[in-house]
Amino acid sequence: MTAGTILVIDDNKNVLKALELFLQMHFKQVKCISTPNQLSTIPQLQQTDLILLDMNFSAGINTGNEGLFWLRKIKEMLPHVAIILMTAYGDVELAVKALKQGGNDFILKPWDNHKLLATIQSALALQKTKKEVLALKSKQQELKQVINRHPNLIVGNSKALNHVLQLTHKVAKTNVNVLITGENGTGKELIARELHEKSSRKNEVFIAVDMGAISESLLESELFGHVKGAFTDAKETRTGKFEAAHQGTLFLDEIGNLSLAAQAKLLSVIQNREIVKVGSNTSVAIDIRLICATNCDLEQLVAEGKFREDLLYRIKTIHLEVPPLRERADDVLLLADFYLQKFAIKYDKKTVQLHASTKAKLQQYQWPGNVRELRHAMERAIILSDQPLLKPEDFVLNQVTTPQYVMQNTLEDMEKLMIEDAIHKHDGNYSAAAEQLGISRQTLYNKLKKMNL
Repeated sequence: MTAGTILVIDDNKNVLKALELFLQMHFKQVKCISTPNQLSTIPQLQQTDLILLDMNFSAGINTGNEGLFWLRKIKEMLPHVAIILMTAYGDVELAVKALKQGGNDFILKPWDNHKLLATIQSALALQKTKKEVLALKSKQQELKQVINRHPNLIVGNSKALNHVLQLTHKVAKTNVNVLITGENGTGKELIARELHEKSSRKNEVFIAVDMGAISESLLESELFGHVKGAFTDAKETRTGKFEAAHQGTLFLDEIGNLSLAAQAKLLSVIQNREIVKVGSNTSVAIDIRLICATNCDLEQLVAEGKFREDLLYRIKTIHLEVPPLRERADDVLLLADFYLQKFAIKYDKKTVQLHASTKAKLQQYQWPGNVRELRHAMERAIILSDQPLLKPEDFVLNQVTTPQYVMQNTLEDMEKLMIEDAIHKHDGNYSAAAEQLGISRQTLYNKLKKMNL
């Protein structure tokens, strides 16, 4: 016996009885009424899964207009219920009208029991699928809201920052590709998120990918996905970042790290607006807003033959340059106060404040690591200080010369200090820092993430 509640509406008592006896053998609950006017008397009407609706209820009238009228009414009351219309005076035109107005199917009297049962079961299956799709869409929307629940706090009121934000808000209304450049730590991802949140795609996903943290061998799979069995470890089909960002925004950070081979594949995807998963021959159409970012001089890389000029033109329809913190002097204390409040709450030091001389020191410093360096400096000072006032000596700003590695307790401490020293020495240039340390830029990225630097 199939689960489901069936409601039969027909003014012929013999029809009602015959249908009730037959349907009770196949469905758990069958209800019958002789006129649609009795719908309000049905208990738990909202739980009805399918309605068999006669199309004529007045003597001598067989146009089917009554059935079409009640079809519309019931759809307003029960938008997700399946409805099969019944009549002894059917024609093709009437059937087409019924289906166009929301009916699931149309059967003629007298009916064949086997055909009637198959029609009902088919309509129920279709309705169940529709409900599942609606539930998935609702869940998907909730997940998108959770994913996008990212506090996009751009702190500052300097002329340089406001200029970038004005351009950002103007560009956000379009779907053009945007290239965001700027030094490390300036907040390029925040600008990318601002573009997304002010765009028509704001209710869809924003997916950020750090290109510098993905190895060359895994890059294609990460971006475009793969099918099961495409390579040794491909134990299941996987969706790539491009497909996952469909109808939303895809942010490719550190785009300058791509190899020429990867650049060629990316260019093809941008041009054709479709991807092919690793191990597949089937293309998948994508609809994304592409935002890229880098701290490299891509024009110089093009001149050196390390970056494709045609790809640069594709990703750089609009160019936004995020100013370094040294050009946002008016924002230093605003940012310092923002992080002071944030970390004071986090580390339960709610009464801590900045001494006047500390403010002067923060304003005079050039901040080669930009906002990221300021954030770390504030957090470290709040953690280590036991006083209500943070004094200048609580901030050690780019004063590491010859680090005393032997004073550190562990190898991990030594490694962390060496990395910090190299980054400070090269004014936040990760490539130069990695070269000094004798490691690849990607390895440096991985260590920074592991150490939460």
